[in-house]
Amino acid sequence: MKKNVRYSHAFRMQAIRDVESGQLCAAEVERKYNITGNGTVTRWVRLFGSGKYGKLIRVEKPDEINQATRLRSELRRAKEALADAHMELALERSFLEVACEQLDQTPEAFKKKQAGKRRTWRSRRTPGSK
Repeated sequence: MKKNVRYSHAFRMQAIRDVESGQLCAAEVERKYNITGNGTVTRWVRLFGSGKYGKLIRVEKPDEINQATRLRSELRRAKEALADAHMELALERSFLEVACEQLDQTPEAFKKKQAGKRRTWRSRRTPGSK
C-alpha cells in the first residue's frame, strides 16, 4: 500500500530555494531529501517559486496562433447555428400546437392524418377528368 507523505510549507520552500539557487537540479533535490513522486519538486517550483526557474514557455508559429483563433470563431459560429436551429424547431412545434388547437385535433392525430395525403390539389386529379 502506498504511503502518503505530506511535506510542510517550510520544507517545500527550502527545496525550492535549493533549485532556484542553481546549486542542484530538481531531481537532485528529490534525491537529497528523499522526496517521493516524479516531478514533485518541479511542480513545487512552478507553483511556489519566484518564476525564474521552471516556467513553461509555449512557442507557437504564426499559423498556429491564427489556427486557434480560427477554431474559436468556428466553434462560436457552430454554437450560434445550433441555437438558431433549436429556436426554429421550438417555433415549428408551437405553430403545430396552435394549428392543432384551431383544428380541434391532437398533434399526433394531425401528423397521422397528413402523412398519407397527397401534397397538392393537382395530384388528386385523375387523367381524363377536368
